[in-house]
Amino acid sequence: MTQVKALILTGFGLNCDHETALAFELAGARPYRVHINSLVDGTVNLADFHILAFGGGFSWGDDHGAGVIQAVKLKNHIGKDLLGFVDAGKLIIGICNGFQALVNTGLLPGLDKDYTRRSVAITYNDCGNFRDQWVHLTANSESPCVFTKGMEKADFPVRHGEGKFIAEPDVLTALQANGQVVFQYADATGSPAGGAFPFNPNGSLHDIAGICDPTGNIFGLMPHPEAYNHVTNHPDWPRRKQQLKGEGQAFGEQETIGIRLFQNGVDHIRERFF
Repeated sequence: MTQVKALILTGFGLNCDHETALAFELAGARPYRVHINSLVDGTVNLADFHILAFGGGFSWGDDHGAGVIQAVKLKNHIGKDLLGFVDAGKLIIGICNGFQALVNTGLLPGLDKDYTRRSVAITYNDCGNFRDQWVHLTANSESPCVFTKGMEKADFPVRHGEGKFIAEPDVLTALQANGQVVFQYADATGSPAGGAFPFNPNGSLHDIAGICDPTGNIFGLMPHPEAYNHVTNHPDWPRRKQQLKGEGQAFGEQETIGIRLFQNGVDHIRERFF
């Protein structure tokens, strides 16, 4: 069977590439970890892939702002290739630092299908420090986002110092009206956090944790779905294990919501291209 090919960017301080590759592999894709320079010098052709992943990490040490240098380098060297990738209906996911890079390139939010204009920003956490914690998320069922199809909520970890999503009021209104707000930080009941810390760990406006473009093919989020690739990643797994034991069910065989997110993307590509 022809495999879905996912390109995961590496190099210049990026990390989480191994975890992201594993997540795509578990979701049924064939992952390729590719150094950014291989795209820039033409050794690797972006058009040969179906999914592009901007992973987490600290590209260029976050000098000049998180994701800024990565965005400038890619936009200046392979900007046309990126736009061609988008025009072909292929998928892009940006996680944490990758999300920051996507908004800096203008690929997100892509209002009016303009993928070159920067209209939102991700800046320093209101709490003034780096946050490393698990968060609850509520998903927008009206969103066109390919990756979150069928999801109502999720738990993922965050680890960032610059995660606060901001935009002008008219842009926020447009994002909400278009269904482009995909994930919002939530409390333990699944309701939007209303800005309350630590449920909203960074002060993001409207509790925004992830957005997509109008087509739903480009998705960026601050939490790390690739870090929930096995049931024992979740801090509540011992309680869940006992609960399943009491129900007579095996533990450890369940697919996580993190892998399901990647699976949605892989399934979409199979349906569209194969």
